[in-house]
Amino acid sequence: MNHSQIISDPNILGGKPVISGTRISVELILDRIASGMSIKDILSDYPHLTAQKIQAAISYAKNLVTGKTS
Repeated sequence: MNHSQIISDPNILGGKPVISGTRISVELILDRIASGMSIKDILSDYPHLTAQKIQAAISYAKNLVTGKTS
């Protein structure tokens, strides 16, 4: 998956990876999922997101864990 929707900028949330165009971090998305929220629930709370952006955040995190960079 293309992670161009995930950016890290030292001027945004101290450089944490965020969904491009937002201040919503990959960490926040993962916290919501870990707490039992579904993608549908997250979209309800953050209607400016898309399922594709949430999936990009999940994929980004997975690649960090597995050591894959692309």
